Amino acid sequence: MVKRKGYVLRYKRREKGITNYKKRLSLLKSRKPRLVVRKSNKHITVQVVEYHEDGDIVITSANSKELGGYGWKFATSNIPSAYLTGYICGKKAKLKNIKSAIVDTGLHTVVKSSRIFAAVKGTIDAGLKIPTGDDIFEHEDRIRGKHIQS
Repeated sequence: MVKRKGYVLRYKRREKGITNYKKRLSLLKSRKPRLVVRKSNKHITVQVVEYHEDGDIVITSANSKELGGYGWKFATSNIPSAYLTGYICGKKAKLKNIKSAIVDTGLHTVVKSSRIFAAVKGTIDAGLKIPTGDDIFEHEDRIRGKHIQS
């Protein structure tokens, strides 16, 4: 941050709306790996990331595009595909001896029963310990895709 007489230049990533530094600092203080869930209109990305002074290191990641390799023939942006993507990332993290993480939603608005928390539920079911409440998760019928079948 540059301070001059009468003008304060903010950080570039904050100015572009990419990083919320206050939230990031509170996540980094825990010294745990972060479960980063990012969503787009077509895909879901789930990563386990650790902080390092030179930059964050991605330990493992999964993208909903990978579901096609497992025989998934449906959309890759819905709640069941988010759950499966989180499950795949959780299994990969368990192979790399990651036991727990904290959720990093970034600049996404936190909405209960959303695709973000479907991915978190998938990582919890894969065996990772993530501190969350039970009331934020979607019902099992929606995670299993029964609302899409009918």
